[in-house]
Amino acid sequence: MSKLPKIAWIGLGIMGSPMAENLIKAGYDVTGFTLEQDKLDRLAKNGGTAAASVAEAVRDADVVITMVPADPQVKAVILGEDGVLTHARRGATVIDMSSITPQTSVAVAEAAAALDKDLSVLDAPVSGGEAGAIEAVLSIMVGGEQAVFDRSKPILDALGKTVILCGPHGSGQTVKAANQLIVAVNIQACAEAVVFLEKSGVDLDAALDVLAGGLAGSTVLARKKDNFKKRDFQPGFRIDLHHKDMGIVSDAARSVGAALPVGAVVANLVASLRAQGDGGLDHSALLRGVERLSGVPSQG
Repeated sequence: MSKLPKIAWIGLGIMGSPMAENLIKAGYDVTGFTLEQDKLDRLAKNGGTAAASVAEAVRDADVVITMVPADPQVKAVILGEDGVLTHARRGATVIDMSSITPQTSVAVAEAAAALDKDLSVLDAPVSGGEAGAIEAVLSIMVGGEQAVFDRSKPILDALGKTVILCGPHGSGQTVKAANQLIVAVNIQACAEAVVFLEKSGVDLDAALDVLAGGLAGSTVLARKKDNFKKRDFQPGFRIDLHHKDMGIVSDAARSVGAALPVGAVVANLVASLRAQGDGGLDHSALLRGVERLSGVPSQG
């Protein structure tokens, strides 16, 4: 019988499913719950246990991990009347890996502390997209107490390559907001370069290869250049979610008096793309917005 902690996983979407499966591969006993039956079937097929509710998933778990889209879902799933904090057993650790506001992460930690159930909480949002989730090479930015982080790190190490405690509760979300700012600006710059190169008649494959080898190279370019070249915008990370994240970083920056002049422009470009019906596409679809502004017929 495994001595590893039992894990409950709530939220089996584009990121959550492969992440839960990586824990199963690492030897953990994973019970999952999500709203889509096909995702539960996938978990069971890959060696996990499907639960019929949050309560059923978490009742025997040592560690509960949540990976849901945004603040409303976190509040419902963790803080709700029939949520994780209500049903988690005494002494459990709750790790929220969703990307939400720092304030909500702090509220979750405070609510857990108020219950007198000896619950521990970490906020641990991730970066790396679907590919990083599948390959277990995510960057995981964590907020919480050092002792909780230390005992949870083996679990996080099964999901990511870079796992760092960034400070107290909410700090992981603050760093994630900065991450999303950098990623959005980078994707926008790459998209503008692609349109510029193509309109100039340059061989795009050759151009992107040489750019990737110099100072312009980045993880964003490496991960997204095939999306750009093939106009393949199947969602690894949806525009809808990046729009939400740009709202988070904009609000957080305003609250601390940090100016985001370029970030504000890119936030508006993301919002514009979403308003034009592209919210369900991958964030590399920012290329479509540049094409429209440049009078280029959309190819994807």
